[in-house]
Amino acid sequence: MGLVTAGTMVANVAAYVLHVPASRWLGLDGYSEFASLLGLQLLLAVPGLALQTVVARDVVRGESSGRVRALQIRCAAIVAVVAIVLVPVVVEVLHVGVGAAAAALVTAPVVVLLSGEQGLLQGEQRFTALAFVIALAGVARVVPAVAVLAAGGGSAAALVGVACGFTVAAFIAHFVAGTQSAAVPGKEVSDTGVAAVLRASQVQLVLIALISVDLLLSRVVLSPDDASIYALGAVATKAAFWLPAAVGVVLYPRMANPQQSAAASRLTLMVLAGLAVLTVGGAALVAQLVPVIVGEAYAPVEGILWAFAADGAFLAILQGALLAAIAGERTWLSVVAWAALAAEAALILALADTITEVLTIVVIGSAMACIAAWSAELWRARSAPPWPKEPLAQPQGGPTVSS
Repeated sequence: MGLVTAGTMVANVAAYVLHVPASRWLGLDGYSEFASLLGLQLLLAVPGLALQTVVARDVVRGESSGRVRALQIRCAAIVAVVAIVLVPVVVEVLHVGVGAAAAALVTAPVVVLLSGEQGLLQGEQRFTALAFVIALAGVARVVPAVAVLAAGGGSAAALVGVACGFTVAAFIAHFVAGTQSAAVPGKEVSDTGVAAVLRASQVQLVLIALISVDLLLSRVVLSPDDASIYALGAVATKAAFWLPAAVGVVLYPRMANPQQSAAASRLTLMVLAGLAVLTVGGAALVAQLVPVIVGEAYAPVEGILWAFAADGAFLAILQGALLAAIAGERTWLSVVAWAALAAEAALILALADTITEVLTIVVIGSAMACIAAWSAELWRARSAPPWPKEPLAQPQGGPTVSS
């Protein structure tokens, strides 16, 4: 977990560093467009995140690397077609340039391919290699974008740099993952293929939508300046959500193993809750540095940064419950998150016209979804049998995980 945490922190620090030059060099209006399209990229990453969870689960249960790689190519092709179709829709809805929208959307199939390789490493429990790939992907997407911004490029050119960085990272990840795993004789993977990825995608989609809905709708209900201020505060939400990601990454293979799923779920909740307390407290302590780092124009964020972090922390805990649901093929649990998303969107559009009102709605919504999902998951874990009828074979290429 320490290795994956380090890799994730490198990736996230790099991602958040990108917002500093972008907010300074693009101005309030340009940064709002850039931040909104980065939020859109999170939505486009949904098939990749889903593919990673399905690949990792299938590898734990004995699937070969050849078959899961064929699955990732099929998924990338589907996502590429969808991304092309969405370009004019994004331009119309978000009021952004065609070039910027296309640059943001082109990353989608590349992220799918990268995520498939990460799923192989995760399922094989090769966490040192996985940590390297995660860190590499984070740095590779940021360096070209910062270079473009430093040279005077706009949001569209910076997003092209992000796409180029992801492409390089995907090639390196494929080389690192290699072809170590082979199918386990006599084992059948119960739920694989594009249909499994689609079911997992709707779980990942609602998570990413919950992270992004307030940022996207802020451009609708707030003034342009307030929307930019909110966009900067939302960086803390994403930080609080993604920084504990290593917990789910490391414990997910145990969740996918019926012998260890109940204990892994309980451990996930305890660790994520502890990290949430630390994250919110840390955000409160560093809030006074916001005007110093990004300028006085963003000073209103200082007093409410902790609330942005609380929203992300609740969503991180919710993600733990939904990862357990994917691992156990109980994707129906996502209905809790979908209900919260619908309620948040409706309330923001109907009632909110200030930064504080938007933030209050999303914090309450994420907290309620978190409590409901974990209540259902812990009830399931309590009633689950401690051992399956026959033990699962350990995947080749990875260390043995003790119960």
